[in-house]
Amino acid sequence: MRTHLLAIALALAAPLAAHAQSADLVLCDRVAADPSDPDKPTDVKGVAEIAASDVATAIKFCKQAAPSSRRAMFALGRAYAANRQTAEAIAAWRKAADKGSSAAMVELGVAYGNGSGVAKDEAQARKLFEKAAQAGNPRGVSNLAALGSAGGAAPADPAQARALLGKAAETNAEAQYQLGLMLSEGDGGAKDDVAARALFEKAAAQNHPGALERMGAFAQEGRGGPKDKDAAKAYYERAAALGDEDAKKALERIRCPYAIKDKQGKLVTTLCF
Repeated sequence: MRTHLLAIALALAAPLAAHAQSADLVLCDRVAADPSDPDKPTDVKGVAEIAASDVATAIKFCKQAAPSSRRAMFALGRAYAANRQTAEAIAAWRKAADKGSSAAMVELGVAYGNGSGVAKDEAQARKLFEKAAQAGNPRGVSNLAALGSAGGAAPADPAQARALLGKAAETNAEAQYQLGLMLSEGDGGAKDDVAARALFEKAAAQNHPGALERMGAFAQEGRGGPKDKDAAKAYYERAAALGDEDAKKALERIRCPYAIKDKQGKLVTTLCF
C-alpha cells in the first residue's frame, strides 16, 4: 500500500515540478524575450528593450529557467546587459551560444565587433555572425553584411545575404523585415518597393516594430502600393506602442506638421493639431 501511494505521489509531483519550471520560463519570456530571437515561440511577443522596472524580475526568473532553456539563458544575458552587468551578460551569452542559440552568437559578435566587455576582435565577430547566419538567424546575416561593408577582412556579399535572408524569411518576421530593407534600398540586387512592402506587411502582421514603422512610412508615401494616411498613422501607432522611436517621431511629425523657423533657419516652434 505504501509503495502504491508513493508511486501516486511521485506521479503527481513530476508534472507539478515541470509546471513550476515552465512558469519561470513563461515569466522570463514575458519580460525579457527578444522579438527577433528565432528560438522564441510564435505566441511569445517579446520586448525590444527590457523595461528598467522589469530588470530584477527578468534576472530572477530567467536565471531559474536558464539551466534547461538556452532561450532563457540568452534572455538572462539581455537582462544583465540592461542592468549594466556586462561581464555577466557576456558569460550568459557564451553559455547560450555553446548550446546553439544563434541570437546569443549575434550578441557576442556585436560585443567583439565593438570591443564591449571583451577585447575588440573583428575576426571573432565575423566567425560568430557567420555561424549565426548559417543557422538562419537574420541578424547574423545582416550584421555579417554590415561588417563587410564597413571594411572587414573580406567584403560581404549582399547578394548572398539576400539569398540567406530569403530562406529565413519564409518563417521569420525579423528576416522578412531585414530582407524588406535590402529590397527597399537596392542592396544586393534590384530595388523593389512592391516586394519590400509585401515583406514589411507580412512582418507587421506579426507585430514586428520595425516592420510596422516601415509600413507606416510606405503607406504615408505611397511606396510600393497605395497611399493611405489613415493606415500610415495606424501603423505608426502600433509600432510606437511597441517602443519604436522612429514611429514615435513620425507620429509627432503628423501631429505637428508645420515648422516655424527664424531668419537663420533655426526651428522656433511647430504648429500642432
